[in-house]
Amino acid sequence: MNVAKSGYRVFSANSSAACTELAKKITEVEVKESVRGQTIFIIQTIPRDVNTAIMELLVMAYALKTSCAKNIIGVIPYFPYSKQCKMRKRGSIVCKLLASMLARAGLTHIITMDLHQKEIQGFFSFPVDNLRASPFLIQYIQEEIPDYRNAIIVAKSPAAAKRAQSYAERLRLGLAVIHGEAQCSESDMADGRHSPPSVRNTTGHTGLELPLMMAKEKPPITVVGDDDIIDDVGDYVAAAEILKERGAYKIYIMATHGLLSADAPRLIEESAIDEVVVTNTVPHEVQKLQCPKIKTVDVSMILAEAIRRIHNGESMAYLFRNITVDD
Repeated sequence: MNVAKSGYRVFSANSSAACTELAKKITEVEVKESVRGQTIFIIQTIPRDVNTAIMELLVMAYALKTSCAKNIIGVIPYFPYSKQCKMRKRGSIVCKLLASMLARAGLTHIITMDLHQKEIQGFFSFPVDNLRASPFLIQYIQEEIPDYRNAIIVAKSPAAAKRAQSYAERLRLGLAVIHGEAQCSESDMADGRHSPPSVRNTTGHTGLELPLMMAKEKPPITVVGDDDIIDDVGDYVAAAEILKERGAYKIYIMATHGLLSADAPRLIEESAIDEVVVTNTVPHEVQKLQCPKIKTVDVSMILAEAIRRIHNGESMAYLFRNITVDD
């Protein structure tokens, strides 16, 4: 349990060492017992054992609720099951179920970061502060990528074009979109509104809205790709190959949540990708040992500021300054 000196308490879940480390970066450590009438913050990162972490969060929230805590605020940098937020065929919307479970357990507020879809906030019956990692990732681009002004921001699919455009506008860089028919689309065709589902032709041609570049006429291009979650890296590896063929000099992948499951570290290491930059919203120490191309950006500062502002009743608008609607 992490306790601040000004009357509110911050609890760290025990699901992983990374969760404890993030909690230490956010606040100092002390131990006290009574939570009656207190505002409680529970920090819970989501390791590979997702369901255990969720159950731990539910039990902690319910224990605090029955101990008469005044407010119970979950600090969940990566919200699990966020991709399961739409009805596909006759499936369930697991993200909605999880939101209802957290409310019943006693949570009264959530601080999270870069939800897969902003509309997920509507699943909750209490306030949700959806923070953005883009200022930290943009700062990394400006400070760590040599000659970044010669770079191009690339969206790996048309669905990611708006997000990529927000990065391109703030960095004043060009924008490219890799287009083609996705194998697992999140469009309305697969969300259960059509019965029976219509049959689609899956033989699409993959192209790239990036002109061929003559090396003798122009300097090499550095490519920066952006997304909110990177898990199965197959699409990124394929995109990197296309970009290399089109003249890209270096390729950087930027993502908020680095799940990087299965063989992702090995595939990244063997690919044309130069760096994968993710934040510490999700534990990935093991993956970094397997692949030195994976880099981490610390976002604990904005989480700590969010906790401070909520406790003091201050506006959260300052944390969203210079954030575009499409980010």
